Amino acid sequence: MNIIIPMAGLGKRLRPHTLTTAKPLLPIAGKPIVHRLVEDIAHVCPEKINNIGFIVHPGFGKAVEDELKAVAKAVGAEGKIYYQEKAMGISHALLFAKELFEGKVIVAFADTLFRADFTLDTNRDGTIWVQQVENPAQFGVVKLNAKGEITDLVEKPTTFVSDLAIIGIYFFKEGEKLRSEMQYLLDHDIKEKGEYQFTTALENMRKKGALFVPGQVKEWLDCGNKENMLQTNQRYLEFIKDQNLISTKAKVINSIILPPVFIDDNVIIENSVVGPHVSVGAGTKITDCRLSNSIVQKDCTVTGGFLKDSLLGNFVNFEGKSADLDLGDYSTI
Repeated sequence: MNIIIPMAGLGKRLRPHTLTTAKPLLPIAGKPIVHRLVEDIAHVCPEKINNIGFIVHPGFGKAVEDELKAVAKAVGAEGKIYYQEKAMGISHALLFAKELFEGKVIVAFADTLFRADFTLDTNRDGTIWVQQVENPAQFGVVKLNAKGEITDLVEKPTTFVSDLAIIGIYFFKEGEKLRSEMQYLLDHDIKEKGEYQFTTALENMRKKGALFVPGQVKEWLDCGNKENMLQTNQRYLEFIKDQNLISTKAKVINSIILPPVFIDDNVIIENSVVGPHVSVGAGTKITDCRLSNSIVQKDCTVTGGFLKDSLLGNFVNFEGKSADLDLGDYSTI
């Protein structure tokens, strides 16, 4: 089994954080988004994962690439890096990793996390993960027949087709067939809305006999902007609250911790109340502060005030009163 993760986007909706860190490497409950994604997939995958291909922007740099390879190694796979400089659609992006479209393949977008209670059936031609949504016009959707099989895939329908949105995770039993359909789009310059659409390749596979079924998830978690990041962090802390989430190398002095929280190595919390739903990165110091529903990354200094619904990057220095903050790396207030 191979996994291909397109993640070359620059994450503009999460600036200023993505000016210095690739969006899939931003932390959720102490681990990068893409690390959580790979773990989630491995949890539902019954077969060994051999390779994980990460399609990145060349500007991400070697440190990002090394971290992605470490994510793959953590689940027993080999990480491979591929480059996409110009965004021209998902089919275009995926073909940079065309060598991995051999046999069983999972394609997953790097800003999508999920919770599921099923084991993937790898004998199916394909599985497309979906979730019911209120506004399907914002998404690609699938239409089902009475047998629960997918009969249509429509990208951002202007009239109602279905409320089952495609969340961005797919399984294919024969990756070669998908590769062929995507290559056909590029070879014949077949675009929709200016891009080589992935749903077009899938629909062509379906018309040629591929039987796709939906994979219904219990919960779909987005990481597209600050508010969604905080909500996803909150949900993950609830999911894993029975684990030991407070490092033995952290120091909590004259303070109250309200779980669930994640507190990393060498964190110092003094004269403060932290939690619930807070993640604190390694080396951060929090003093005389009330902190809730927030993510504070590595090597920050937070003094005073009541911070709620805040997202702080690395090496942030804050001293003040009550605030709802969104501060990138190396900010000082």
